[in-house]
Amino acid sequence: MIWTMPAETAAQERIWMNFPRAWAGYDESEAERDAARRVWTEVAHAIAEFEPVTMIVDPTEAARARAMLGTGIDQVGRVIDDYWLRDSGPTFVHAADGSLAAVDWIFNAWGGNITTGYQNDRGLAAFIAGLVGVPVIPSLLVNEGGGIHVDGEGTVLLTETVQLGQGRNPHADAARVEAEMARTLGTRKAIWLKRGLTRDYDGHGTLGHVDILACFPSPGRVLIHDQRDPSHPNHAVTAEIREVLSGATDARGRKLEIIDVPAPATLRDAEGFVDYSYINHLVVNGGVIACGFGEDYADAQAAEILAAAYPGRRVVTVDAREIFARGGGIHCITQQQPKVRGQVGA
Repeated sequence: MIWTMPAETAAQERIWMNFPRAWAGYDESEAERDAARRVWTEVAHAIAEFEPVTMIVDPTEAARARAMLGTGIDQVGRVIDDYWLRDSGPTFVHAADGSLAAVDWIFNAWGGNITTGYQNDRGLAAFIAGLVGVPVIPSLLVNEGGGIHVDGEGTVLLTETVQLGQGRNPHADAARVEAEMARTLGTRKAIWLKRGLTRDYDGHGTLGHVDILACFPSPGRVLIHDQRDPSHPNHAVTAEIREVLSGATDARGRKLEIIDVPAPATLRDAEGFVDYSYINHLVVNGGVIACGFGEDYADAQAAEILAAAYPGRRVVTVDAREIFARGGGIHCITQQQPKVRGQVGA
């Protein structure tokens, strides 16, 4: 069977999310936990302006989720361990006939970097596939949805410290990872970035997910995070990203057009250097849900760049600082389900 992961700009059926619950990976007060619930809810309602949203809700949060989400967001009850559905949920792909299937990566809490349980989340991809009514493609690769990004034409972005890093796939080399990406996603060319953003290596990080570094708005073009302040350690990371991508070609042999997306001016929070990045946005039908960081100029500049990169889509900015404080962004808490190819709008 031949599987192909479509570009994130392909027509979508819905977006999947997890509602925040108390979890071992983050020690927070009830007020902090409520802040997470509010921003997850805001993101869900922003998406719902464009397409349906289904929220997986742990039984401990069922009543609160009903009250906060209202009737406009579909809700499904299930025990979950964390709230980063991009990583613990399925990656949807198309079969040759246009039907859908769901890749079920092995999930081990980001290489064991985050001290949260994951036994319930290991079954989440298959659970969602069952709700959708699509077959599961099992994989022996430890991987997460935020650790890959495809152009829909055979190219995948990966990070050496994720798929090849400590704690995930100790017996795999680049060739074996690329072969598994080809089998499950239909990719023919992998572009390996050397590392992720600096804070992604702390106790709440993914150890280098690509979806905060770079992404394809369309084939042959790549948006990259651009930290321009040399005092920030991500300034050096940006230089490495640009060097790799400037010398790379995609699966069709094209040189990549690089589009810089400047980081906001904020360099630090109470925990240290921030990884605030506009790359971690979500593309939806007719829109883009963008991260905001409370900076009028930088947020507006990023929205303008994204609007130009995704012509015909309306950019909606949601303040994502509460999400980033927990180790990710809007892309990290969402997962797109593409339409069956051949459907109206697909």
